[in-house]
Order: sequence, then C-alpha cells, then structure tokens
Amino acid sequence: MFAGHDPLLVALSVVIAILGGYTGFGVTARVRGTGSADRRLLLACAAFFLAVGVWTMHFVAMLAAPIPLDATYLVLPTVVSFLICALVMGISLFFVSLGEPSNARVVLSALLLGLGIASMHYVGIHGLAGTFHIEHQHAMVVASVVIAVCAAFGGLRIFLARHGGMRLALSATAFGVAVSGMHFTAMYGMRFVPGSPVHHAANGLAVSREALALIVSPLCFLIIFGFLLLLVPESRSRSLNSAPASQSDTMDGEASAFDRNGLGSADAQTQQTQRPVGQPGVAVVTRVPVEGADGTRFVETGRIRSIKANAHYTLVHDGSRERMCPWAISQAEARLDPATFMRVHRSHIVSIPLVSLIRKEGNGAVVELDGEVPHLVPVSRDKIAELRARLGLARRGDS
Repeated sequence: MFAGHDPLLVALSVVIAILGGYTGFGVTARVRGTGSADRRLLLACAAFFLAVGVWTMHFVAMLAAPIPLDATYLVLPTVVSFLICALVMGISLFFVSLGEPSNARVVLSALLLGLGIASMHYVGIHGLAGTFHIEHQHAMVVASVVIAVCAAFGGLRIFLARHGGMRLALSATAFGVAVSGMHFTAMYGMRFVPGSPVHHAANGLAVSREALALIVSPLCFLIIFGFLLLLVPESRSRSLNSAPASQSDTMDGEASAFDRNGLGSADAQTQQTQRPVGQPGVAVVTRVPVEGADGTRFVETGRIRSIKANAHYTLVHDGSRERMCPWAISQAEARLDPATFMRVHRSHIVSIPLVSLIRKEGNGAVVELDGEVPHLVPVSRDKIAELRARLGLARRGDS
C-alpha cells in the first residue's frame, strides 16, 4: 500500500505534523508562565493545535495515498477521529504541564499520546467507504503503535528537559516522527480488497476526496499561522526583563503584597540571614518557592543552577528541568545570596559555584551550568569582567 504515494504530499504531511507539534508544545510551555485563570485556555489551545496537526497530517497523507477512486469519507467517523485525538492530547498535556512530572507520569502521557494517534488513524481509516473492505497486517498494527508511543516518549522527555529553543524544535520533530512513522507504518500493512463493504455506514453522510482537500487546506494554513505567531516574541516579557535596577523597590513592594496573600510564607518557612551592609531590610532566603499541580513547593538554593525571567514570573532550573517561580527576576535577585548568585544578564541569574564552562559568543559570552541536564545561559558584555573575576579568571579591574 505504501508504493504509489505522492512524494510532495507525503513531505507536506510530515512538515504539518512537525509544525503542529512545535505550536502545541510551545503553547504548553507558556502554561507555567501564566496565572491559573489562563492555564485551562492555554492547555485547550495546545491540545487543539496538536490534534489539528495530527488530524491534518493524517488526511494530507491519505490524499497522497493511492486509494480506490470510488472511495468516500464518512463524516461521522472522520469527526469522531478528531474528537478522540483532541481529548487524548488534552489529557496527556495536562499530565506533563503542571507540577513536576515523574517518570511514571511521562510514560503514561507518552502511552496516551501514542494510543491516541493510533486510535485517530484507525478510526479515520475505517471511515472510508466504497466497494472494498480494508485488511491490516497485525504485525504492522503493533509496530505502528510501538513507534508512536516510543517517539512520543522521546519528544516529551526532550520537551520537559527544556522548553525553548533547539530543545523545543527537537521535541516537535520527535512528535512529527511519531505521527508520520505511525501513519506510514500502518499504511504499509494495509490492503484494499475489492468487494462489497463490510458495513452499511456508506448510506450516511460522506464527502469526496476533493471536498476533503478543501477542508484540510485551511487547517494547514491555521497550523502555519499558529507556528509563525508563536515565533513572535512577547513585548511584555521584553519590557519587564529590561526593567532597570532602580525598579527593584517596586518589585519588593510586590513581594510584600505577595507575602500578605499567603504564598510568601516561604520566608517564614526558610532560614534567613541579613544581607550585607548597603541593602538593609532585605533578607536572604535559603529556599525558593516553585509552583506545582499540588500547590507551592520549595527548592533549596543549593540545588538552583539558574533563574530565567519569564514575563512577571521566573523559571528556576534545578539541574534537571525548569519550574515556575512566582517571583519576578528583580525580586529573586534581591532575595538570593549575592555571594553565591549573580545576575549575568537582564533575564538571567546564575549560581557561581555551579558554572562549569564560560566562553565568548558574539559581543557577550555564555556559561554552562552543571546538572543532570547541563544548559547554557547568556552573559551580557558588561557583566563578563565581573563574572570572570568571581570565577577567579581575572581581577575585577581588568577589562
């Protein structure tokens, strides 16, 4: 069945799956940087884009396949295939987007993703009606499901390791491979056998290949639009991240309000010492609050590798993954021990003892932080000399 596919449509189907994965995972990554009121909406949007990507990929690939000329697509199974996909995507993303997912939760999410993709495929396939019936090789059915689950697991692991940049692109590629690999493996083991239909659903509402193409085309443009929109940087994030140090007093005021609301009880639960002379009244904390599905947890500062600004929140990297902290970047800088932590960029704070590499890059530099998942952090040009001095590489007065 695989022979005779249109190579251009095959390539388009794979690209659609990857773009849908990038958009869906990218929206999911922003769940941690939003208030609870917006999380459900973002999760729904992420599940929608992933489901549209999978569903559209499937039917673009079906348009590429040499199916019988008299074949039509039954509307009910076709719609049900999309609803199955959207539901499973939403549940899977919920498991991995909130809190700190364990290996068991990641495996369960990958299993749901793989089975959801496979279910969507086979329900959609058996929505075909005509003077034929469809046969499947059982070995190929099993192989297609295994490919979907394994590739989905790899994509989720890459995504959870880090939410942006190349890691997000790699997770989207793995997701595209999961969808495309499952589809074409299943198609390889499928045969159209001439004869009367095995069911009488063909009397229901159906659409032709041409009508299906008219439905799929705008969905392709929707996925591309979502992908391009995701690439546009958030102006609010840029303006907040570039706030001058003189606004730290305002951030401290926000911190006081935060404490009065109850979540700031982290200070009451952590050992505190007084900051050095020159910054009176501000306490150094030994634990930092991070948000999870079950509430607010606390991370020991000795485990923190870096802190990255994300709008009016921050993302705390503990050596294995990033978690959302309700503090702003200026608030985190004010409360962390300046002997251990340094703000090396307007959007980044690093733990000096955990820097394992520093190198020049463009007009600035980058540092790598130790951990189960080593990661790079940019360093502003005007911070390089101070950082090198604190690492014992140069005197503070050197340029």
